[in-house]
Amino acid sequence: MRRLRQLAARTPAGRQRYVDLLRALAIGMVVLGHWAVAAIGEDAAGRPTGRSALPDLPWAYPLTWVAQVMPIFFLVGGYANAASLTARRAAGVDATAWLLDRGARLLRPTTALLLVIAGGAALASLVGVGATLVRTVAWFATIPLWFLAAYLIVVPLTPAMHALHRRFGLLVPAVLAALVVVGDVGRALGPAELALPNYVFGWLAVHQLGIAWRDADAGRHDAHPAARPASGRDGTPLRPGPAQNGERGRRLPPSRRAGAAALLGGLAATVLLTTVGPYPVSMLNVPGERLDNAAPPSLALLTLTAAQFGLILLLRDPAERWLHRPRPWQAVIAVNAVVLTVFLWHLTAAILLVGALDAAGWLPTPPVGSAAWLAWRVPWVLMLTVVLAALVAVFGPVEARTGRAGSARRGDNAERAGDAGRAGDGAASGRAPAGRGWRATARTALTAAGFAAVVYALVVNAETPRSAPEPLGVPAPALVAYLAGAGTLRLLRSGWGSRG
Repeated sequence: MRRLRQLAARTPAGRQRYVDLLRALAIGMVVLGHWAVAAIGEDAAGRPTGRSALPDLPWAYPLTWVAQVMPIFFLVGGYANAASLTARRAAGVDATAWLLDRGARLLRPTTALLLVIAGGAALASLVGVGATLVRTVAWFATIPLWFLAAYLIVVPLTPAMHALHRRFGLLVPAVLAALVVVGDVGRALGPAELALPNYVFGWLAVHQLGIAWRDADAGRHDAHPAARPASGRDGTPLRPGPAQNGERGRRLPPSRRAGAAALLGGLAATVLLTTVGPYPVSMLNVPGERLDNAAPPSLALLTLTAAQFGLILLLRDPAERWLHRPRPWQAVIAVNAVVLTVFLWHLTAAILLVGALDAAGWLPTPPVGSAAWLAWRVPWVLMLTVVLAALVAVFGPVEARTGRAGSARRGDNAERAGDAGRAGDGAASGRAPAGRGWRATARTALTAAGFAAVVYALVVNAETPRSAPEPLGVPAPALVAYLAGAGTLRLLRSGWGSRG
């Protein structure tokens, strides 16, 4: 508690605490949603099995409009990434160094999860557990990684997408949404694979909305360079030209009126698309549905995102006032310090609890949809919370230390960038230091390759069937690619290849 009080006291006055609250709430809703719809049964051999209960609960489909909060995570990610990138560039740090620091917060907790799963799977295989059963358990435990694969595609694109926003504003997410529509038409008329690009276009559109939101906030506080009048050589402010006026016209209006319009318009569009239109009502995956609103993202999910964003704008002022109280803000800090750990391990907690309940003879659970099954949700979620809390206590420090180390490293990087600038080879000149241009290019290329290897590994794991015989739980090529990519990024972040 003392540490939390210290962190709360050191919070910068300009920090948008609401964004941190939204991140914590989004992940918490994902965890509770997965736990709440879990249906645990037994197969023909008497072994526990798990599936989603949604196909048996059509009355709950409208509730998924509240439960589907992954767009909020990408929205908040866009806001935070834009804010962080802008601040680091102002300190003279290049985009590659920013990306390496950003990636570390994501990859270290993920590496811990994968190594534990692979180690546990190898041990289980050595004692005679079938490779298919090993893969099934690992497949369930790694379900959260599909989201991380999408996010690790979006984050490296932030510098380019931020530049596009500065030039074209809200036209960028509008074009991305149009591309999502093209993908939806493709999967409606032809193979579902035609919509695969929507994994990128859809989440990138939501992330881009977060960038626009951050830009609008920065504009309100004159933190956006384009929002400040240009100056002549004598420092006299110049009148904004047509381009600057046009940019303001393309900026997101973060007012309550805009929030109400987005909420009502987004809800109306979503209702039309899911009733008159071809999209399913459920915003979560329902096995057997022809279209899936979330995997990959559909136009209906984007209209729901607009409604959610409108509600976010409407609730912002009272939430910010509440977050300036010490205890609520300390709670938000505590959750955000381990928020990715909570997300990554919440299904592992379910697997461990199912194993314990099976050993105690308390399975299967009551039939899905029955009064007994609904009542069972309460002790089920409470027990899962206890198990997850234990896992976070063990693995949470990995993420928390990464965040603290990143803060210290950012200060060191800014100091080194300032020294380089004073020596005449810093970012202010826009020129690479003599003899180091090729190193910077190689470092950027290796960073891109590292992220590509990690994304490839996560996609391969997600696409490998859960019935595949995998003695390590995770496909060996995927595990090797992940460790190679994550290891390369770790070396680069430590300064390897940047010293001459």
